[in-house]
Amino acid sequence: MTATTRSRATSTASRASLRFSRINLILAGAALAALALGYIMLWKGSTVAAPLLLTLGYVVLLPLAIIL
Repeated sequence: MTATTRSRATSTASRASLRFSRINLILAGAALAALALGYIMLWKGSTVAAPLLLTLGYVVLLPLAIIL
């Protein structure tokens, strides 16, 4: 295998791993919805639900959307 063929095989493998599936999009959408709702509730003065939604969005859903 030549260096050019090897680099093509490596770049093809790395591109294939960067594709997002349907579950990634669903989790990203849920994360954005949780974040938006959390900021809206924070703006309205919620001191319990807003931090929980923001934590859920930033710490749980968004990393899952990237990892899975």
